[in-house]
Amino acid sequence: MLKPIILSIDTSCDETSVAVSHGRKILSNVISSQINIHKKWGGVVPYLAKRAHQEKIDFVINKAITKANRNKQILSAQSINAIAVTIGSGLAPALEVGLKTAKQLAQKYNKPLIAINHMEAHLLSSFALNSQGNGPLPSIPSRSDLEGCFPAIGLLVSGGHTQLILVKSIGNYQLLGETLDDAAGEALDKLAKMLKLGYPGGPIVEQLAKQGNIDKIPLPIPMQHSKNFNFSFSGLKTAALYTIQKQKNISKTFTYNLCASFQKAIAISLTTKLKKAIEKYNPKAVLLGGGVISNLYIRNQLRQTIKQYNIPMHIPYSKKLLTDNAAMVCIPAYFKYLNQDFVKNIDKLDRQPNLNF
Repeated sequence: MLKPIILSIDTSCDETSVAVSHGRKILSNVISSQINIHKKWGGVVPYLAKRAHQEKIDFVINKAITKANRNKQILSAQSINAIAVTIGSGLAPALEVGLKTAKQLAQKYNKPLIAINHMEAHLLSSFALNSQGNGPLPSIPSRSDLEGCFPAIGLLVSGGHTQLILVKSIGNYQLLGETLDDAAGEALDKLAKMLKLGYPGGPIVEQLAKQGNIDKIPLPIPMQHSKNFNFSFSGLKTAALYTIQKQKNISKTFTYNLCASFQKAIAISLTTKLKKAIEKYNPKAVLLGGGVISNLYIRNQLRQTIKQYNIPMHIPYSKKLLTDNAAMVCIPAYFKYLNQDFVKNIDKLDRQPNLNF
């Protein structure tokens, strides 16, 4: 089977994104951010997100096709083999925009529609290649040649999710553990909000933590000694809140130190659970995904942990593929296309805001 050209859409939260792929090669990945819209509210407002998606989606689609044409001159609506779209998890009003648009395109051009799990897209983002065919795993042409990578452990760390997944093969996943309350990225955002640092908080906390002493302010390590693979960050957030409330003067030094200690606690929590998963399941690789993996301190702590077991760690070829985007949607869409796993009844396909593994 020839490598398909797939147009993928993701409107799961506050990024309107469309990508075009040829096999696992990403020909274009256009992302329209809504940060400035939600900034003054300190978080994503669903109805504002939906409205922004509606205003931007057509423009982003056209831009993605135009950019893809620079890498593949024959691209047109007729040459696209399939349309893929995120159906969940995510904000229901936001998901609605992408799904409605994808349905319209599939019906207008008589193309098969592929429904994508947003978390599977994050999980498989390391398999994406740039337009030149370069990436973490460039020599894997198809599903049948992937056996050497599996079983793998996937660790997804974002603003909405913190999950450990056993990847037995493409499409065959076992959720080992997940957060019982706040996700790691959400906890970082909430710390920033408590310290009045701005939004989105994660990148701000990371920058300030570089100037802090990670050992100056002791914080608890959530579920460090539990025997399961679940995470919890609400207790860490509460401990940080009490620490702030006890502080009479919120100085820059205090802020730097608290950010550093908070970041360290999250990193220890993640590496502790990852170690347990590696030792129990003996994976051939670790796949990392989600926006918090952009945090260099946390990523380096994970890298050092994985290195102890002499197995490879894979992350996407671009930082843009860690946060929400449509390029990552192209990867599970590609494997589903190879398996002819298309939506059978487009009219019955609906959003699944709480979709999980």
